[in-house]
Amino acid sequence: MKKTYTPALPENFGGLPPESSAYETSRAVIFPVPLERTTTYMTGTRNGPAAILAASRNMELYDEELGSEPYLDFGIATLPAIDTQEGTLEHVMEELRAAERALLADGKLPVALGGEHSLTGPLVAAAFEKFPDLTVLQIDAHADLREAYQDNPLSHASVMRRAVELCPAVEVGIRSLSVEEAEALPSLPVRIYWAKDIARQSVESWAPSVLADLSEHVYLTVDLDGFDPAYLPATGTPEPGGLDWYQVTGLIRAVAAKRTIVAADVVELLPQPGDHASDFLAAKLVYKIMSYVLRKPSPRRSSA
Repeated sequence: MKKTYTPALPENFGGLPPESSAYETSRAVIFPVPLERTTTYMTGTRNGPAAILAASRNMELYDEELGSEPYLDFGIATLPAIDTQEGTLEHVMEELRAAERALLADGKLPVALGGEHSLTGPLVAAAFEKFPDLTVLQIDAHADLREAYQDNPLSHASVMRRAVELCPAVEVGIRSLSVEEAEALPSLPVRIYWAKDIARQSVESWAPSVLADLSEHVYLTVDLDGFDPAYLPATGTPEPGGLDWYQVTGLIRAVAAKRTIVAADVVELLPQPGDHASDFLAAKLVYKIMSYVLRKPSPRRSSA
């Protein structure tokens, strides 16, 4: 049919045209995972991926910090959302692991959009298969180190316990945990940077220590409740006293510069009517992560 009207933006991350969003030529891949099977307080995280994608299509793709349109350096493909409602939770987890394994085998940087935090477990497992020196960097309000929660070892409250059965973890911004978790900490391969110790400090004062605790290959998981709820209230389990935008992005930029982030996820957005700012923050954070990891270096950018 002859083109007779201006089409709407594509339904992908950033509303990118085909030349910047084809899977074959893109280095970054957005993987929407609307998983919500173990949520125990406020529900709605299954709507997080769609809200992030919608916000991303209204986001400026020029990055004033980096002085460019970073997506032009690497391309961003967007996969269809995975069906997380059919079958057992164990089956969904195995599908997630297989999908992540395939993305890594294709040499992509997978960025999963949640959805509840339990999705991180199988994605870490897939990354660990390829990178046995892996460390997980978790930005979060909650330790998520329970052996099980409500008799479910795959719960969002147990996701990091499953991860550290495979590889060490560095947890940043933590300000909520159970007695069980506190008692288990000395025996677990986990280093915690408590929010009470870093939230009032500049990122430059503590990021070097975080870097020293990480191996060369890093899986990054960002639970959005790691942010102080003054910045992002739209999450199911908000905790006061969290991190701000520049602390989180400053840490991720420092890690991307000194280590290799092989995969990432951004989870636990619970979209709220009238609160588009939270959706927008999540979308921009996803773009920042990809940009820090994949942008082409240049003299101008290295001095930014």
